[in-house]
Amino acid sequence: MMTALRIAQVLERLKIAVSALSDPSVTLVGKRWHSPYLVLVSCLLSLRTKDETTLPASERLFELAQTPEGMLKLSIADMEHAIYPVGFYRTKARRIHDISHVLIRDYKGNVPDTLEALLSLKGVGRKTANLVLVEGFGKPGICVDTHVHRITNRLGYVHTGTPDKTEAALRVKLPRELWKDINWVLVLWGQNVCRPVSPKCSECPVCKMCRRVGVGSHR
Repeated sequence: MMTALRIAQVLERLKIAVSALSDPSVTLVGKRWHSPYLVLVSCLLSLRTKDETTLPASERLFELAQTPEGMLKLSIADMEHAIYPVGFYRTKARRIHDISHVLIRDYKGNVPDTLEALLSLKGVGRKTANLVLVEGFGKPGICVDTHVHRITNRLGYVHTGTPDKTEAALRVKLPRELWKDINWVLVLWGQNVCRPVSPKCSECPVCKMCRRVGVGSHR
């Protein structure tokens, strides 16, 4: 079984390996704008949408508005036009509008900084809530998307069937000081090397530490 020391070594090696790659879109938004609200908006846009589409859509929308108050001044049609072609762009435009209204009504225009409060916002799931905590507030959170779920199971660090179960297992097992790094590191690694099908194991600096659970063919 992979120990806390071992997983720390894995993440440290992968951080070095991904250092030349561009950060995930939501991470970039957090670094550029330092706004929990814009991180939340970009998270919502990123759902079922690739990074190369999410970031330009976020930038177009942020040129029009960067606060809940500003967003509510836009028409839904203007929002849709700005974020197209993100997946489900009409639904997302309406959701951003509705959440902006709730933030003004219930939180004085601020994004709440607790997991429970974030999850109370309609359309915000655990992945989004945790990512807002990490990238928007710099707080510990374990954001489990398809890459984190796949790779932590592939490594043999957890043995779970769903992302929610992976998050629960990591909350128990993963050292707290690694929580903020696990998402952006494994997302980049999963997008570029440790892919769902035929991962590039020959290019992986932690290949000998990985159990390759569920891996058939690899390169």
